[in-house]
Amino acid sequence: MSRWWPLVAICLGTFMLLVDVTIVNVALPAMAGSLDSSFADLQWVIDGYALALAALLMVTGSLADRFGRRRLYLTGLVVFAVASLACGVAPSAGALVAARVVQGAGGAAMFATTAALIAASYHGRDRGTAFGVWAAVNGLAAACGPLVGGLLTEAWGWRAIFLVNLPVAAIAVALTLAVLARDARITGAVRIDLAGAAAFTVAATGLVYGLIEAGDTGWGAPTTVLSLVLAAVAVGAFVLVERRAEHPMLELALFRNRSFTALMVAAAVFSGAAFAHLALVSLWLQEVLALSPIRAGLAVVPLSVAAFVVSAAAGRFLHGGSPARPVGGGLALIGLGVLLLTVVGDGSGPWALLPGLVVSGLGVGLATPVLVSATLAILPPAKAGVGSAAVNTFRQLGLAVGLAVLGTVFAGHADPTDPRSSGYTDGLDAVFLTAGVAALAAAVLVVVLVRRPTSAPSAPVERRVPSLD
Repeated sequence: MSRWWPLVAICLGTFMLLVDVTIVNVALPAMAGSLDSSFADLQWVIDGYALALAALLMVTGSLADRFGRRRLYLTGLVVFAVASLACGVAPSAGALVAARVVQGAGGAAMFATTAALIAASYHGRDRGTAFGVWAAVNGLAAACGPLVGGLLTEAWGWRAIFLVNLPVAAIAVALTLAVLARDARITGAVRIDLAGAAAFTVAATGLVYGLIEAGDTGWGAPTTVLSLVLAAVAVGAFVLVERRAEHPMLELALFRNRSFTALMVAAAVFSGAAFAHLALVSLWLQEVLALSPIRAGLAVVPLSVAAFVVSAAAGRFLHGGSPARPVGGGLALIGLGVLLLTVVGDGSGPWALLPGLVVSGLGVGLATPVLVSATLAILPPAKAGVGSAAVNTFRQLGLAVGLAVLGTVFAGHADPTDPRSSGYTDGLDAVFLTAGVAALAAAVLVVVLVRRPTSAPSAPVERRVPSLD
């Protein structure tokens, strides 16, 4: 039994950082009332965390290579815990968003090292068992997030969803110090693409900020225009930097492979279409239907449960064939499920969500087990680290951009400051239509462009960033 303690230490951190992606959703109404925050502020509570994860995943992988994975994992745990405390005592929406960004930075440091730590701690059959348990923890975190958030919010208030991280992080730190082997001596210098990371961060932040401002102040507002122009300039700078960098954060040459490009688009749309709308659904459940946080959390759990069951039951059978089938099929089911949510109307209750959430969950469960492995299979073994990093980066970026886009769509059809207005469900329907069509379009793209690997996929050991499989 003692040999599994390192896995416990790693899985505690993994569970904590992934739960915090979704645990916030059901607490948004309570946060809005307590902090007197706007709809745009609520978006940033989620987007600040997702953006930090997306922007820093690849660069923290390089930091782990340079300074040691155990050391960076411990640093991430400490940063995450301190930021969680700051979130829990935040006096204003601005302070909360800033703390969430720092929390995301700590999460990125943990996320970039967990799979590598497992690979270093276990070998042979134990390694397979360890990765299986770790993958199950990923699914469990997604399933538990809304429910745990509802329980904590109703029992102790929204601040408890952040403060609960403190004892968990303390246990994870103590276990890590006690049972994880010290980092081997680092030989040679690992180049860190700071210029690329900075350009990527500015581009992603400018894009998301511009989209959120468009929904809040209009497309012609100076802040909207300037933010989107800044994002475009930063994208251009990122491309120039990555082309000239000796050790680029993201090798742009990989996008010459049409299968890789299609899978990156799929990764982004996957997260945006399947999960970004849940924050708006949670607001509808609590502000319009007057459900408690616990009941609101239970209302969206069917998506996570369906995903967990399908992923666990079918994952072992989905490898070996063309990845276009499970990934494209999963996206198609997500699209269909989200479109089924358009049945929600002014007189609908929470049960109206059930068919759409279950179908979406089936799609998530079908695509998740192979999204990263499919990417790795089409790349040479030497590119396994950057391939895994890219998938997870695009997934987090897709969630951040997806929430901004869907928030803007919603604001164009309903008044988010008056969720009891008769047009609120019209806004939701527009959101569901946008997300559903995007998922179906991505499914077609995957089916058309993704090809079965010509050689057998490697069995990579993650060097930088773990998958979500």
